[in-house]
Amino acid sequence: MTLRPALLLVIASLLVGCVSTGNVDPMKTDKGRDEARDAYTQLGLGYLQRGATERAKVPLKKALELDPSNADAHAALALVFQIEMEPKLADEHYRKALSQRGGDARLLNNYGSFLFEQKRYDEAFERYQQAAQDNLYPERSRVFENLGLTSLKLQQRDQAKTYFERSLRLNSRQPRALLEMAVLSYEDKDYVPARSYYESYKALSEQNARSLLLGTRLARIFEDRDNAASLGLQLKRLYPGTPEYQQYLSEQ
Repeated sequence: MTLRPALLLVIASLLVGCVSTGNVDPMKTDKGRDEARDAYTQLGLGYLQRGATERAKVPLKKALELDPSNADAHAALALVFQIEMEPKLADEHYRKALSQRGGDARLLNNYGSFLFEQKRYDEAFERYQQAAQDNLYPERSRVFENLGLTSLKLQQRDQAKTYFERSLRLNSRQPRALLEMAVLSYEDKDYVPARSYYESYKALSEQNARSLLLGTRLARIFEDRDNAASLGLQLKRLYPGTPEYQQYLSEQ
C-alpha cells in the first residue's frame, strides 16, 4: 500500500503555526486536535499495512498523545505489538481499545484471534461469541469460522461443526471452513458430503499437506486409484517431511 500524500499534508497543515496574528492555531481547538489525531492514526495504519511496524508506532504514539483514550489508535498499536511478538503490550492495547468500544465486532474478532494465537482458547471463544452477536458485521462468517476452530481446540467437536456450517451459510466460499467440514465429515464416514466440501475447497484454495492426505483418502473410498496416486505423489513431492506424508505411507 502507498501512503496517501494527502495524510501528510493534513498533518502538516494542522501542525504549522499560524503566521497571521488574526488566525487561530488549529491545535488549540478540539476540532483541530481531533483531525490531527485521526490523521496520525491513518498514517500509522498505512505504515502497518505496508508491514513497517516500527514506523507505524511513531504517528500512533502522537495520536495517543493528543487523545489517550482513542480506540482506533490503541487497536492499531495492538496489531503492531502482536506482529512484533510483544503479547503483553498487544493485550494491554486491545483492552484499552475495548474499554472505549466494547461492542465493536471487528475489534472483538481481532482480539479473539490474538488470544487464539496465544493459546488462550477459552478467552478467545468468549470474544468471538461477543463479535458474533453483531448481525450486521460484514465478516460475520469469519467469526463463526473462528468459533469453529476454537471449539476444536476446546475438544467440542459437534459444536465446531455447527459453527462451520453457520459460517458456510453466510459465505459458502470460506476455504478453511470447507476443509474442516470435509475432514469432520470424513471422520464421521459421511463420505459424499465430505467429497463435496473437499471439491469446493479445492476450487478456492491451493492444496496443503492436510488437504492432500484427505484427498487420497476420499479417492480410495470412491475407488479413484489414479487420483489417489496423483495426490499421493503431490504429497510426497511438496510435503515429504510432514506427519501427513508419514500417515499417508502408513495407510498404503
